[in-house]
Amino acid sequence: MYRDSWLPEVFNDFLNTTNMPKTNATAPAINVLETETDYTVEVAAPGLSKDDFEVNINNDGDLTIKMEKKSDEKEQKAHYLRREFAYSKYEQTLILPDDVEKEHIAARVVNGVLTVTLPKIKVDVQKIARQITVG
Repeated sequence: MYRDSWLPEVFNDFLNTTNMPKTNATAPAINVLETETDYTVEVAAPGLSKDDFEVNINNDGDLTIKMEKKSDEKEQKAHYLRREFAYSKYEQTLILPDDVEKEHIAARVVNGVLTVTLPKIKVDVQKIARQITVG
């Protein structure tokens, strides 16, 4: 009745990836935080390593984050019935605020999250309060 299939035929249409609409969830989630001393950009990147990223400042002074996960076709021994959580290539450009110290931007990957720290330019605020001599 079901031949060599381990699932009944009623599931064939459900598991047929050629007819299945794909979700548009290929872009990773991004958080942007601000403190008194810096901005922090966090990019969800589960399963990626630091070698999968390229972070730079482009000619316009904007932050560009590129990530690419290259999969080796020889490593795949199984046939996916449905595969949605795979970033193949992603690029995002963020326009930086004027108060970012671009020479000291740092990036790291820890526990599946790319964190880019954007330190703010330190501005010396002069105190306005002072004694004025009456002449």
